[in-house]
Amino acid sequence: MNTLTQMMSHRGERMKKEAKMEKEEITAWTKPLENTENPSTKKRSFILDPSRDLYYAWLNIMVFPVTYNWVIIICRSCFAELQYEYLSIWLSLDYLCDILYILDIIINFHTGFLKEGILVRDKKQISRLYLSSSKFGWDILSVLPTDFLYFKFGIHTPAVRINRFLHVHPLFEAFDRTETRIPYPNVFRICKLMAYIFVVIHWNSCVYFALSSYIGFGKDQWVYPNISDPEFARLGRQYLYSFYFSTLILTTVGDVPAPMQEEEYLFMTADFLIAVLGFATILGSISSVVANVNDADKAFYPDYDQIKQYMKMYKVNKSVRKKVTAWHQHLQINKKMTNENQILMNLPEKLRVEVAVSVHMSTLSKVQIFQNCEKGLLEELVLRLKPQVYSPGEYVCKKGDIGREMYIIKEGKLAVVADDGVTQFAVLGEGNYFGEISILNIKGNTSGNRRTANIKSIGYSDLFCLSKEDLKEVLTVYPDAKAILEEKGREILLKMKKLDEKLAADLEAKQQEMEEKVLRLEANLESLQTKLARLLAELESSAGKILQRIKRMEWEISLWEEEPTEDKPTDGSEDEE
Repeated sequence: MNTLTQMMSHRGERMKKEAKMEKEEITAWTKPLENTENPSTKKRSFILDPSRDLYYAWLNIMVFPVTYNWVIIICRSCFAELQYEYLSIWLSLDYLCDILYILDIIINFHTGFLKEGILVRDKKQISRLYLSSSKFGWDILSVLPTDFLYFKFGIHTPAVRINRFLHVHPLFEAFDRTETRIPYPNVFRICKLMAYIFVVIHWNSCVYFALSSYIGFGKDQWVYPNISDPEFARLGRQYLYSFYFSTLILTTVGDVPAPMQEEEYLFMTADFLIAVLGFATILGSISSVVANVNDADKAFYPDYDQIKQYMKMYKVNKSVRKKVTAWHQHLQINKKMTNENQILMNLPEKLRVEVAVSVHMSTLSKVQIFQNCEKGLLEELVLRLKPQVYSPGEYVCKKGDIGREMYIIKEGKLAVVADDGVTQFAVLGEGNYFGEISILNIKGNTSGNRRTANIKSIGYSDLFCLSKEDLKEVLTVYPDAKAILEEKGREILLKMKKLDEKLAADLEAKQQEMEEKVLRLEANLESLQTKLARLLAELESSAGKILQRIKRMEWEISLWEEEPTEDKPTDGSEDEE
């Protein structure tokens, strides 16, 4: 009895513990989560995307303080009068540039970066990357408060701010991004090269004036003339003379007084070395720009030199050569392209579709048979449009030709002419199209796939060509669109009274009969394949059974051969007995 009571009490305590644990678990689930952050309510810090316009605009702002420090500090250090006369302006601009430098450091802590193709917005990761980069070290060195050295050297010693030269990376980054954004990158490269040349000559002129001050103004013909002369005492004259003198040295034009002292010899030697390096850099940059321009022309326009060489080799008559020359000249003067697909080939497929759609979709949508078609079909067709340029008097197609493509007029005038090539029946202009029926293979078309008119270009005409093969390839992926296009084609042929409905019905019946035969053949072939598979399976099974029987027979034969050998010793022993 006591044992039973103890068991009942233990069971009650266990049930109470389970109920308590269950209650605690429910309370834990219903209690609001602590120490957790809801992404929807979490305050997101401001992060700049380096590929956006806002970051590019900030880089352009940073160009000004960087350029100011590189141009003005050296000038104020060498031309004392410039420093004294405009001290308040320089101090204001100095500390404005310092503020921009500090802001640039802060912005670098809020500029995201790409990791596995995704923009990282985590502030900790951004800060860790920036702190570990060499750019952070240069930026910190550039904003060190070296202005406290004014207390030792005086307020008119701007050279104490020379560490501001270290914050130069925004300038180069802005130049790189501008070069990829503007439509004329080669012009920008030349302007950038000229700016670098100006900075070099500017620095050289400042050093020349400082060296002249050190040696003594007017001491010899090489140094700057004596500033006691009012004509050479003006600040503008001092800078322009120094700049002109430096330009003569660095361009090795000559007409420069011979140096007289050691310092002058060293300065001239250094300048000559800089001039040699500068000439090599300039020639290399200009050659690169010219090569880029030529490569761009080759990519956009046919290589006319090869065409001329070909015509010269095979002695093409003069009239044809004139037509070819005029055609090529028209392409270059009016910036016409005939190989758009090759130019866009390096773009990803989706981006290539977007570019082609933005350029040609309006033209393709004007074609009646393509109106109200699904967007995917039109995008596929846009990529297959081939631009063609026809010269004045050139035939686009002639009556009786086999129609293998349709044409859409982008620009120019074409005439529908009689067989004599003179009488005009109609004039086609921008947005018109022809040849669309011949590429659809509509049953019952009385003209077949033959051209029914002569189309001649009046002037230079820009057309888009869509071939039958390209349309057929696209329609295999869009069978519903194929039925819609054929129906629209039939309606057009009915309006033109060029559709033989009886012939179309006969061809449709023949095609349906042929399709039924094909289906029956496919069904019979499938049945034969099934029977063949069954026979092969039975053959394999029979071969396995036969193999097993052969093995068993070999085993039985081996047993029969062993029995006589076992009986022989027994017979011998019986004879002895």
